[in-house]
Amino acid sequence: MGRQSSSAARRVVVVVCAAMVVAAAAAQKYNAVYNFGDSITDTGNLCTNGRPSQITFTQPPYGETYFGSPTCRCCDGRVVVDFLGNFGSFFDSFVFLVCLLRRADGGGWWLLQRFGLPFLPPSKSTSADFKKGANMAITGATAMDANFFRSLGLSDKIWNNGPISFQIQWFQQISSSVCGQNCKSYLANSLFVFGEFGGNDYNAMLFGGYSADQASTYTSQIVDTISSGVEKLIAMGAVDVVVPGVLPIGCFPIYLTIYGTSSSSDYDSLGCLKKFNDLSTNHNNQLKTKISALQSKYKSARIMYADFYSGVYDMVRNPGNYGFSTVFETCCGSGGGKFNYNNNARCGMSGASACSNPASHLSWDGIHLTEAAYKQITDGWLNGPYCSPAILHS
Repeated sequence: MGRQSSSAARRVVVVVCAAMVVAAAAAQKYNAVYNFGDSITDTGNLCTNGRPSQITFTQPPYGETYFGSPTCRCCDGRVVVDFLGNFGSFFDSFVFLVCLLRRADGGGWWLLQRFGLPFLPPSKSTSADFKKGANMAITGATAMDANFFRSLGLSDKIWNNGPISFQIQWFQQISSSVCGQNCKSYLANSLFVFGEFGGNDYNAMLFGGYSADQASTYTSQIVDTISSGVEKLIAMGAVDVVVPGVLPIGCFPIYLTIYGTSSSSDYDSLGCLKKFNDLSTNHNNQLKTKISALQSKYKSARIMYADFYSGVYDMVRNPGNYGFSTVFETCCGSGGGKFNYNNNARCGMSGASACSNPASHLSWDGIHLTEAAYKQITDGWLNGPYCSPAILHS
């Protein structure tokens, strides 16, 4: 009787588990993910023509956490779009934990195989299949075109020319191989992630001698360019579009190291530089206003604001809630000091090394976050509270 009950219980759990998987799959309608952006989500576009050794993130220990070697991602492992494409956090929390079952013969455990979409191939790949998605993001990308920076005397601060206008062209070039002449219905069932954009625009200005206040005078142009890009995607057939804001750069080791001061009034209560976070906040507020206007204009579209800023800032405020023991010190590099960041001794350079546990750090290399942080961010985008509305919906 005990054996029969045990067997019956296993069957019940298997049925429940299978039903959960079906329900989860049904709730997610997307047949592909198409991503645009910069180094936060680049999965290889900068390296499609080779892996230049002078680029630090093509060198170890980049990629060590998940892939075991560098993959042209500016991270120790996966980035946000990797988790979105595979809906990893959703299935990790909803399926993996509930569907951990003992085999019928009692010997060990098995995991239900993860569902979802494959890792997004870089759009510049000549051999990839883009029907399940593609990644147009490229490291160094800006919202604004090269002429904008030339007009500001900042051409030398933009080291890669992959702005929004180019990335949309790249998507148009691959779209024929994805959906031929009838793209609108296919793209209507795809998820588009548009950004973040703006971070490198501000980096160029700030590292080019502009003050944060001066940089903020160009925010409306940058946000208008992002908004116009979203409209172009909608015109092509996009319906569900996620538009991320920029991050709290005043909390990042690169800014804390280069622009740190001895005046406590320059810092907020958490230790972040206020003027740089104010620049990010201003950008995000203007972007949210634009997204609201776009949603009113395009009633059939679902335009979601993804809040990078609040998600990361909460990690700085409550690191223990996310498993972090440090938020301001980089995991990888040989800079030493309070933030372990030195622009001449960055992660990937000779002599640089990584901490023993990247998952305990918010910052990977002083500029980009760890895989652990990106996974937390993805959770907040898929299910809330850091995407409005949340990506996953009934």
